[in-house]
Amino acid sequence: MKRLNQSLMKGANWILAGLLTLLGFSGCEIGETPVEYGTPYADYTVKGTVVNRADGKPVKGIRVSYTRPNESIAMYGVIPTSYEERLTDTSGDDGSFTLSERLYIFDENPAYVYTHDIDGTANGGYFGIDSLAVDFSKVKPGGKPDGWYDGEYTVTVTVELTDKREL
Repeated sequence: MKRLNQSLMKGANWILAGLLTLLGFSGCEIGETPVEYGTPYADYTVKGTVVNRADGKPVKGIRVSYTRPNESIAMYGVIPTSYEERLTDTSGDDGSFTLSERLYIFDENPAYVYTHDIDGTANGGYFGIDSLAVDFSKVKPGGKPDGWYDGEYTVTVTVELTDKREL
């Protein structure tokens, strides 16, 4: 009798193991949110036009760049500078420029736009600006957020420069 019960239990275990192998098994519930690892990110774009402050005409050949203050931390004994170009563009014939990058989500601190006249006196000698604050915190995101992706933040600015010859 004892031997019959053992054989019966052994057979039942084999049958159950076979059924689970054929049908599969799952420890997850349907509709459960998948685990995501990483950091929230978004697309940040600064669009704008570089113009002459005196007459409002577009200025071409101006390098425009942006940075974020205190963006990096001191590592390995290297102290970060307060100004480090992250991305640059050169203004076109119509003075337009676009700076766009996919980054981790910005905090409340604004980004800063800087300009440099890189063509010398070819189209006039222009003084750059010290900095122009670009605040992404008040912009509503466009695009479709998905998972960690928060959408697209776009800010449009006008950079006014003074021609050295007009001073």
